[in-house]
Amino acid sequence: MTRSSRRALLARAAALCALPAGAALAQSPRSGYPSRPITLVVPFPPGGATDLMARSIGQRFTRAWGQPVTIENKPGAGGMLAASQVAKAGADGHTLFFGAGAQLAVNASLYSNVPYDTARDFAPVALVGSVANLLVAHPSQPFARLADLIQRARAEPGKLSYASPGSGSTAHLAMELLKVEAGLDIVHVPYKGAAGGVTDVLGNQVPLMIVSMPSVVGHVKTGKLVALGITDLRRSPALPDVPPFADTLPGFEATGWYGLVAPAQTPAAIVQQLGAEVNAALQDAEVRRSFESQGIQVLGSSPEQFAAHIAAETRKWATVIAKARIKAD
Repeated sequence: MTRSSRRALLARAAALCALPAGAALAQSPRSGYPSRPITLVVPFPPGGATDLMARSIGQRFTRAWGQPVTIENKPGAGGMLAASQVAKAGADGHTLFFGAGAQLAVNASLYSNVPYDTARDFAPVALVGSVANLLVAHPSQPFARLADLIQRARAEPGKLSYASPGSGSTAHLAMELLKVEAGLDIVHVPYKGAAGGVTDVLGNQVPLMIVSMPSVVGHVKTGKLVALGITDLRRSPALPDVPPFADTLPGFEATGWYGLVAPAQTPAAIVQQLGAEVNAALQDAEVRRSFESQGIQVLGSSPEQFAAHIAAETRKWATVIAKARIKAD
């Protein structure tokens, strides 16, 4: 996420929070939406940042409209299985995609045969939040900070490996950028989501993992994992003792973002209703506390702002991937 886009989105979030209580609550249009249960398709297994946010938003939809919301976790193929399922779904607002920048902005440059086109096949609803990535290690590993890892990796090229939630994830791209900028040779071990990689680094089967903060913040706080650095420019209130990568590599930043989209051609009234309810959820004190305690920065946006954000991020990561010569595994 670029600094200018983040400032604009934070301004939008502040404006939303200034609304009177209940002002952003959506009212069902005369069409009676939703008329049946809603499915939120998530491109990762349960337990990661995307799943956490999707479930919070889904619970809000149920409370507001009285319809059940099912979270369908569908990992695989860099999130393309889940995204393509929603792209082909009926444009009536009952099947939605809660995805990340990887699926909505990165995959188009990383893979040669993406089965959907974000601009053509989706109607942006709202940007929900952003998350920095943490580089973590098993406590038995000889790393306390990023500088320690860089020194070790340079001394032993190709001998270290790191786990990520999957090829094309922001975490993967962040680590590949680190390798380029620091001149490192570390082997990538992609997983289908965060949970499997976290399990293996906790068991010291993989020495390192780079992953979104919500997936590991609890393990860092309890000492089960050691955080070497965070990919935001600033320290996180959730883990204030963990330094940014930028302390070692000035200017380094690679945060992930998450949002809700509907199939293209979904009626504008339904898109607006969904967006209003998402933004109302992000004003809820309980939701904000839950997100922020896990290192999630609460955002919020209009459909138009989210569309512009996706377009800007698509351009940004296309340039990064080309310059770094990053390939999907």
